[in-house]
Amino acid sequence: GGDAVPYVRAFVVGGLLCAIAQAAMDLTKANPAIIMVSAVSMGAILSGLGLYAPLVEFAGAGATIPLPGFGHTLVTGMLEDAAQWGIFGILTGGFKAVSAGLLSAVLFGYLMAVLFNPKG
Repeated sequence: GGDAVPYVRAFVVGGLLCAIAQAAMDLTKANPAIIMVSAVSMGAILSGLGLYAPLVEFAGAGATIPLPGFGHTLVTGMLEDAAQWGIFGILTGGFKAVSAGLLSAVLFGYLMAVLFNPKG
């Protein structure tokens, strides 16, 4: 058996991030899209301030999979490419950092839509 601690950390942190988003939807009249964009924006802001990377280090996938992790990945990619390519890297870094995840989401979403007939 392996060490279960990283899995517990991921579960707890990911669960807390999702619970915060759910509470925001339940306790406010905000549109769910606004909550989702706010979560991505908060992850981007915290990443830019250097505060989200320690959470990723601690929780792994528990911090990278929820929506704030998407904002963190965008900013991290932008900063890495900006260091290498200057201002042009700000434009390309975010796209490069999230391209595999977005492609996977689109591809698998399309495949599920083709393979399965939703009830409705």
